[in-house]
Amino acid sequence: MTEKLLVIDTDCGIDDAQAILVALAASHVRVLAVTCVFGNAAVDDVCQNVFKVLAVGQQEQIPVFRGSARPLLGTATTNDPCDHFGTDGLGDVLEDREPRWEEKIQKEHAVSAMLRLVEEYPGQVTLIALGPLTNLALAVKLDPSFPGKLKELYIMGGNIEGKGNVSPCTEFNFAMDPEAAYVVLEEFLCPTYLASWEYACKNALTWEFFEELTSQDTAASRFMKSVTSRCWAFSQEALSEKRDVHFGPGFVSFDSYAVAACVDAGVVAESVRCPVRVELQGAMCRGMMALDRVGRLNKKHSVTVFTKCHKDRLARLLLESLRQPPKNPDAGK
Repeated sequence: MTEKLLVIDTDCGIDDAQAILVALAASHVRVLAVTCVFGNAAVDDVCQNVFKVLAVGQQEQIPVFRGSARPLLGTATTNDPCDHFGTDGLGDVLEDREPRWEEKIQKEHAVSAMLRLVEEYPGQVTLIALGPLTNLALAVKLDPSFPGKLKELYIMGGNIEGKGNVSPCTEFNFAMDPEAAYVVLEEFLCPTYLASWEYACKNALTWEFFEELTSQDTAASRFMKSVTSRCWAFSQEALSEKRDVHFGPGFVSFDSYAVAACVDAGVVAESVRCPVRVELQGAMCRGMMALDRVGRLNKKHSVTVFTKCHKDRLARLLLESLRQPPKNPDAGK
């Protein structure tokens, strides 16, 4: 299988951590860089979290770049970390935070690193966006030809049924920077694949599988068990009506749905292809993504939006990401 070159843009919370481990475990994948953006936590915490995940995955040679600390306009106000992933993004359980992360972080800004890497590997880089799309929007504004140099783009974010998780109609990643989401889905004309919030929720795995996943006798499994131990999203309260009002009970590692589709296209069972647009107006709809299935937007560019996955293949990737011995970090170089 041809080696797949990835750049992962992340706001590294708990589900990002699991998703990154899926990418690290894929034998045909080489992660060129991880770029950080605010979102589940402040960007400095995100950077520290990424270093921790790379250490767990035994691939600390991957360069990490600090990116945007705030949205394109104003300030981010939709996140209440105390109710979800804690103040640090990984559940506030880690005692061995990375004390010297500022010495390890690359001096180059994340956006500059993105632009440079696609020049070095023209037409070969797959970009995976797991957080707010601020870094991507800045990249295309600095270099409008940037999307055309990518092989493809995978996004975890947005919604397709008007059901939100931070507002009545808006998903978290898009709500954190609606203008960035709008720019990316208007100006990135490369092949684009989107795993929405509803897609992840409707293809939930069982809580019995979650117990199996986090009870393996490996360092990575113990890490995931630790960071989910105090997290509201992974507690018994998650089984209540508060959590499952839209889609019913189940374990959902949101960002893993985008990464899984990227490393194994067979994970996706069904999808729709159509133009999309992000709404920027309204008290309830700002940041909502609309699918144009009737051609009213007059857009030539369409996005592939996932709707159904083969959950057995997804589950296998998640299990392998926490149990496989790390691949040779120098393989494929």
